[in-house]
Amino acid sequence: MPTSTPERELDLESPIGGPPLVHSTLPRWAPHITLATAILAGFALFGIGISVGLSAIVVVLLYGVAIYSWSRPVEGARKAKDRVVTAVVTSTFLLALLPLVSVIITVLTRGAARFDITFFTHSMQGVVGAGGGAYHAIVGTLIVTGLAALISVPIGMLTAIYLVEYGKGKLARAITFFVDVMTGIPSIVAGLFAFALFALFFGPGIRLGIMGAIALSVLMIPVVVRSTEEMLKLVPNELREAAYALAVPKWRMIVKVVLPTALAGIATGVTLAIARIIGETAPLLITLGATTGTNFNPFDGRMATLPVFSYYEYVNPGIPPEPSLQRAWTAALVLIIIVMVLNLVARLISRLFAPKTRS
Repeated sequence: MPTSTPERELDLESPIGGPPLVHSTLPRWAPHITLATAILAGFALFGIGISVGLSAIVVVLLYGVAIYSWSRPVEGARKAKDRVVTAVVTSTFLLALLPLVSVIITVLTRGAARFDITFFTHSMQGVVGAGGGAYHAIVGTLIVTGLAALISVPIGMLTAIYLVEYGKGKLARAITFFVDVMTGIPSIVAGLFAFALFALFFGPGIRLGIMGAIALSVLMIPVVVRSTEEMLKLVPNELREAAYALAVPKWRMIVKVVLPTALAGIATGVTLAIARIIGETAPLLITLGATTGTNFNPFDGRMATLPVFSYYEYVNPGIPPEPSLQRAWTAALVLIIIVMVLNLVARLISRLFAPKTRS
């Protein structure tokens, strides 16, 4: 009988003819100690007059070199490279966060001075110098943005439904092309379009709230179309086929099956589109102008909005300029809070209306 050759036992620590398959690992505290040492070196460089940016770059370089030199003989080249790449990616992420953190801190510190009841309950009617508030601008922002959403959401959703469910041929390709073009339109062009449209009928001196809503809708419609289109494409075709198998008409299938399934994503996209346009300034400077009083009628006269209010308070401060600058920063803070609330609402809508699946 032939004898079986005994299998060679695999030595994980020192295989024949190759590097070790298993290496030791650095202690868990090793990256933290290395990073802390590099940060201390960065503070030392900053203390002797080196700029913050250059000190941060030195910290990253010192950490990368130190952790690689420590990890290479202990964990091997692959793990050492992985640690260096992790450090580079993390540093890049923190670098990208710096402008956001800087803006938030600046707006919070400077806008907190006038974040009081008076700011939310009084307008600038008859106010010179200190005092006053942005009640009229907050009301104008909500009215103009609401009208823009009322115009944009039906148009955007119906366009997306046509492109996904019905669109074929040259017309669908043309609509897709123009939606892509509208996505990249500068906001000032949208304002000029609305101004020129109304100037043809009412003259060049016209300023109305509805003009600002139309200008913002030009910016909002392509965002709604794109977000709704992508959500509708995610609906499985099996659901459509099941509805067709039950002899359900196509329009009813869209209303009862497709739209409810994609409702969470559509609502999130609409909310983010509103957050996108609510801070626009350039088109509103052209179409709305500025006013110090409260106007609830978007079809009669000028209206104030938070972006325009903040802009004029900052570029045209009174004497002394401090009250105007405080109002400008507080208006910017309120606008940031509104955008943050809209983003939180978008996440909440996405959770509440997402299709329920069995666990």
